[in-house]
Parts: sequence; structure tokens; C-alpha cells
Amino acid sequence: MRIAVTIFLTDETITPVRLARELEQRGFAGLYLPEHTHIPVERTTPYPAGGDLPREYGRTLDPFVALGQAAAVTERLGLGTGITLVAQHDPIDLAKQIATLDHLSGGRFTLGLGFGWNVEEADDHGVRWGTRRELVRDRMALMRALWSEEPIAHQGEFGAVRASFAHPKPVQQPRGPVTGPRTLVGGAAGPKLFAHIAEYADGWLPIGGRGLTESVPRLRETWTDAGRDPATLQIVPYAVTPTPGKLTHYADLGIEEVVVQLPPEGEREVLHKLDEYAEYV
Repeated sequence: MRIAVTIFLTDETITPVRLARELEQRGFAGLYLPEHTHIPVERTTPYPAGGDLPREYGRTLDPFVALGQAAAVTERLGLGTGITLVAQHDPIDLAKQIATLDHLSGGRFTLGLGFGWNVEEADDHGVRWGTRRELVRDRMALMRALWSEEPIAHQGEFGAVRASFAHPKPVQQPRGPVTGPRTLVGGAAGPKLFAHIAEYADGWLPIGGRGLTESVPRLRETWTDAGRDPATLQIVPYAVTPTPGKLTHYADLGIEEVVVQLPPEGEREVLHKLDEYAEYV
């Protein structure tokens, strides 16, 4: 089983360069970074985990800039987002960022994408909350058009792009309906989410990794009903606190990669936690 990590990197934590080097040297599989552009002070959306919103949410580094630094000082470490808030981006700009990072890293990028939970943050980006899932679906189709080898136009409900020359292309080759880097969709289990995963992604990024005994068979059924190869479905539990029993359970479900949570702390604290996790690598 591959063990990757996620962390809220901020202006107060260990740096991307130091962390990436340590991860590669220690044999970890990848580094996934979250995204929040800003956190409005006048916030009515409750924090999903309950209680006060942790300080790091309003201080996160831009994940693409940070992962670019990580790519420059490593050769094998996987690089991912967990998650990119696609609805909050211009899709033409985002397609260029993603393709450039995948190109410069030699095909090491994973696009973890999600739909968000902070209504105020999304509203400042002009996102209509009730349509955000359809908006993300449409923007993914637009980006796939730009990543295609031959110029392809896209006309969708929420945006359009002319047939265009758009380079670099992502290094990773198309997989069924998926063009671009490895794509994992985050979110709670449900028919709509699973349908979107089967339509335009390589798999699921279930945050916390709970309830997979019941949900994994449902996703696999949706996947095969959509004509996707059962052997290609990827399920990557995300932001997990690992235990031997938990990882054994994931392995029994056929899961091959797990993303464990690091604390949003300085160098000493983060490296100490990596030492704790070393037994799982």
C-alpha cells in the first residue's frame, strides 16, 4: 500500500521544499495539498467538523505554487491537490496550471477536486451554490477539451471555449473518458457523486475514510454500469489517521493508496509525525 500525506501548508508551517525532500527520502508516495483562496470573516457556514474553524484554513498557501516548489526538488514524489475547488477557478487558466505542473513534474500530478463547503467563499467567486456540482462537471469537460491532442471546442451550460492550441499537454495519457492527469473526486458517498466519478474521473477521494465497507460496493456498481473497467477504479481514503487495523481493512477492500494527515505545524513537529508514520511506509 502506498502512503501519501496531506497537510495545510501555511506561512507558519514547514516549507514545501523541506517537506517534499523529507517525504521522498523517507519513501512516502505523495504530497496532497488543500485549497482555500480566503475565508470571509462574516461567515455563517458551519465548519463541517464542528466547533471553531481552525486557524490554518485562512492561511493556506496556493497549492499549485507550493506543489511547483515540491516538484522542483524531487524526482519520484507524487503531487496532488486535496482538493482543488474547481468552481472557484477560471477553467481556461486552471487547465493551463494543471497541464504545466503535470508536464514539469513528468506526469506526477493528481487532480483531487471537490465542490466546497464554505458558501461565503464560493459566493465571492460568483458561484451559485445550488449549481456548483453541475458547474464543476461542465468545467471539467471544458478543461478536457483544452487537454485533447487535437483542438476541440466546448460549449456548455456554464462556459465555452473555441477549438484552441493549448500546450503543454498533460503527460498522462487518456484513460477511457478521462483526459488529463489522474483525477479523483472528493465528497460524501451518494448516487450523484458516484455518477460524476464514473463519468469524468479515475476514482474517489473519501475524506476520513469512514463507511467504506458499505459505499465501495455501491461505487463499483455505478462504475461498471457506466462501462468503466472495474480494475481501473481507484479509491484513495484521504486525511486519515492511520492504525494497523484501519490500513489492513482498506487493503481488504482492494485499496492501494492512503493519504494520512499531518499537523499544520513547524518543521520539528511535522518531522516527528513522519517518524511516527514511518512504520506504515
